[in-house]
Order: sequence, then structure tokens, then C-alpha cells
Amino acid sequence: MSGVSIPAGAQGPWPAPAKLNLFLHITGRRDDGYHNLQTVFQFLDIADQLFFVLRTDDAIHCFGGPPEIPPEAELCVRAARLLQKAAGIRTGVDIYNEKRLPAGAGLGGGSSDAATTLWVLNRLWAAGLDATALADLGLRLGADVPVFVFGRSAWAEGVGEVLTPIDPPECWYLVVNPAVNVSTAAVFSDPELTRDSPRMTIADFVSGGGHNDCEAVVRHRYPGVAAALDWLNRFSPARMTGTGACVFAAFTTQTEAEAVGRQLPGGWTGFIARGVNRSPLHEVTEQSCDGSTRASP
Repeated sequence: MSGVSIPAGAQGPWPAPAKLNLFLHITGRRDDGYHNLQTVFQFLDIADQLFFVLRTDDAIHCFGGPPEIPPEAELCVRAARLLQKAAGIRTGVDIYNEKRLPAGAGLGGGSSDAATTLWVLNRLWAAGLDATALADLGLRLGADVPVFVFGRSAWAEGVGEVLTPIDPPECWYLVVNPAVNVSTAAVFSDPELTRDSPRMTIADFVSGGGHNDCEAVVRHRYPGVAAALDWLNRFSPARMTGTGACVFAAFTTQTEAEAVGRQLPGGWTGFIARGVNRSPLHEVTEQSCDGSTRASP
């Protein structure tokens, strides 16, 4: 967890949850160089925790993010600036991030931080944008941001922004991080990457279909991820989320997941989390008594 110090009076905590890609098919390459995908996003009940302090000037700062990312390049800073400009906001904000999700692990931490920033500042700044407008802003930051804004597990197509709500089983997951830095750009530019998977239907997925087209390339490039997949496959079918590096397997009960987690080899980290089809951010929004700061858009 990040050691950031949260000032008295900060608004929060607001969760920025992790996600898993339950499968990932690449169905073609677009003229703009991006790839058409099919995937299912499901949230986890583990999250970064964001706090906000409004400023009297228009400056935007972030504290406590991943140390390898300059504060000005943080997605939550870029998200705040986008919203500030789009809504004509004249005040700024200090954002404090208790970072619980590993960066660059396929869990969507940066995208989720950006979505929570858009969602919360839309209220604190009284910007008045609806969820669709916020998602459109988020798409300019990354293809994963809209699903976090809308807050429902979803079947996703296009570059990941065409979303259809879906309710996969809310399993318990063991998520293993083999401490490997996977380059998404390198994976998607690899000539060996499968780019022509047949399109699948939601019914196909519900019947047990789907895999991760990036796995073969990542296994070849990153032996540490291959080792984690092989180890976890001994207990339950294992998959990467996104392009990795985290891998996961589903279990029926928390007890089963914890029993496997206790056998985790040295040098790797892992955690147990529940899959949830409603974002913890939206659950907090709806359950809060403070409607002035946590009301729905």
C-alpha cells in the first residue's frame, strides 16, 4: 500500500477497483493501428483508495501514485485536467492515492484511478456531466476507462469501449503477480500475435468459450509469467488478465482460494479477491449518506 499521508478534511476514500479480463480475443487490426477486441471485464473487490482536497486556485496535483510515473503524467491528473477544461472549471484539486494495485499488471489500476477521478470531481466541482460524457472523456485517456465509469461488468468490443452489461459468476479469485514488467506495446506489435480470432458471441462465452490471444506471445517473451501460469494451472485453469503480468484462477469459495494462495512460491506476490459485477465505486456512491458529494450523475 502507498504510504501517502492523507490531510485532515480530505474527501474520501473513493475506491478505484481492479478489473480482470476473463478472456481476450483479437479479431482484427484497424486502419488506425489499434486492434479490435472482444473481452469481458469483471471488477474485483480490491481497489486503490483516492482522496480529494479542492483548491482555491486551478492547480492539479497527485500524491502517492506509482513512483515510476512522474506526477504530471498520472492518469488521474490528466483526467482532472480534461474534466476541468471540458466543464470550464476554475478551481483545482489535490489528489491523494493510497495505491493498493500493482502498476502495469493488467489490473487496470491507472484507468480505474482516472475513472474515479472523473466520477468524483464531476460531483465535487458540480460539473454536471452525465456518465456517457464522462466515459467519452475517459476514452481519450485509455480504452479501459469507460467500463470503470459506467461501473458494470461488461462484454466489450471495438478497442474495448463498446460495452454490453453482463453478469458472469462472482467467483473468488487468486491473483498472482510474478513481478515481471510486461510491455503492452511490445506484445501488440509482436509479429507472432494472433490478430484474426473468430468473433465470439456472449452465448459462446457463457458456455465456457474464450481464451487470451496474448498468452502465447507473453509466454515466449516473459518466462516469469509462463512459470506463474504453469504453477497456477496445477490448481485451477489459469489465465492472464490483459497482457499481464498478473495471472488469475477462479475458485468456488474463499477458503479454496486461500489454501492455494498459502502455497505461493517465494518471489511472487498474490492476493485473494471476489469478482463483483457492480463497481465498488458505484456501490459507495449509492450507499453514501452525503448526497452532496457522492450523488449519482
